[in-house]
Amino acid sequence: MRQKIVAGNWKMNKTLEEANILASEITGMVADEVKGDAKVIFCVPFPYLLPIKNQLGNNGRIAIGAQNCSEHEAGAYTGEVSAPMLKSMGIPYVILGHSERRQYFGEDGKLLAKKIDVALKHGLIPIYCCGEPLEVRESNGHEALVKKQVEESLFHLSADVIKTIVIAYEPVWAIGTGKTASAQQAQDMHAVIRKHIAAKYGQSVADAVAILYGGSVNAANAKELFACPDVDGGLVGGASLKSREFTEVIKGA
Repeated sequence: MRQKIVAGNWKMNKTLEEANILASEITGMVADEVKGDAKVIFCVPFPYLLPIKNQLGNNGRIAIGAQNCSEHEAGAYTGEVSAPMLKSMGIPYVILGHSERRQYFGEDGKLLAKKIDVALKHGLIPIYCCGEPLEVRESNGHEALVKKQVEESLFHLSADVIKTIVIAYEPVWAIGTGKTASAQQAQDMHAVIRKHIAAKYGQSVADAVAILYGGSVNAANAKELFACPDVDGGLVGGASLKSREFTEVIKGA
């Protein structure tokens, strides 16, 4: 049985004071109100990784994650943050391949394969994002594109390793737009991804991979989305910046 995961992607938001308050509020609400065993991850901006990690302490329910890392392990790459740096701070998770990184910073499958490898080398768990923009969805090319994204960056891995990866399917047309894929659309695409992994590695490996949905998940739709058989939780953007809203999303898992 795959564990449910609810990861909050804070993106480039909050001052340090606001971030500390948000983390404290969510932590308290989860402890008081959430009865399930879903894993919660705060993916926070780089400057807040240690402060929020230290605030969480030995919290067994909530982990910390970075939003990106470099494909390089060290060197003259001003402004970059490496996987060894994250590992040295005890950060277990890192988002790689988010649609905003692809769109605004030109990250492609080949680069992301390198990032996946360096993250794994240093013991980080990648949350690998894939998904299609609106024009691809409307031209019915979404399945082919997402399969390609998964192949390009993950299919060089061994079966044992790919089972440790978390995949996040995010229809780009439903990120920050208020539009959400229906539960059936989400389930259909998650099933496509799992079937594609099964074709390469076998069904038992595919069944072990956690696949999250990321696309305007909120308190109103989380329970229905997370009830889908191939949806193992969510990568949550805007709703993760509101403590009550995010707590209700977690309850949906």
